[in-house]
Amino acid sequence: MQAVIFDFDGVIVDTEPLHWRAFSEALRDDGLAFTWEEYADYYIGFDDRDAFREVFQRAGKPLTSARLASLIRRKADAFQRLISTEPPEPYPGVLDRLREISGRLPLGLCSGALRGDIEPVLERFELGSLFDAIVTAEDVQASKPNPACYRRVLERLNAGRPSAIPPAGCLAVEDTTAGIASAQGAGMRVLAVSNSHPPPALASADRVMDSLVSVSLDDLRIWFAGLK
Repeated sequence: MQAVIFDFDGVIVDTEPLHWRAFSEALRDDGLAFTWEEYADYYIGFDDRDAFREVFQRAGKPLTSARLASLIRRKADAFQRLISTEPPEPYPGVLDRLREISGRLPLGLCSGALRGDIEPVLERFELGSLFDAIVTAEDVQASKPNPACYRRVLERLNAGRPSAIPPAGCLAVEDTTAGIASAQGAGMRVLAVSNSHPPPALASADRVMDSLVSVSLDDLRIWFAGLK
């Protein structure tokens, strides 16, 4: 194991309910919506662009580029208001794991959220300096399950390194089937944490855990070394 890459929403902090509420607010004027269950089962892996595109396609309604840009801005504004009044909390054990890994292995962040959604939370918990590379929705053209975001993170982790880290040397920490498929499509191993979905739904990952509370970096190294 030569590098570790974390997803953000649903892995580091419990922000998915806030994203769902922000989507609901942004879509209200168009008479569109999806339930929390629909969001968790289907939309949770998309970035904002692809989520809005999918909502409109399913409703059989046209979506212009200008309208899409407006919806993304409205959703981002709503999300900022929500996190300012209801600051999200990190999942148990995750901050300890991030601090343990940082400085010992290259550490990346791979998220389908907008950078503006992420940065206030990183600042709140003083996490920004822990990551050697951060990739957000603005950095790629396609959202998870497309592997582009994981490939971009690895590119950035390898920048300036005398010896490149191969995809097979990377562990991705994810919470959705789209995230698992994205990392595996980039050639990486995946540890899934069942924060957003029950363990059976994450069975495509190399390993599924309930939380990161009881697993150390050394534990992860031993497990990773045993993968075939």
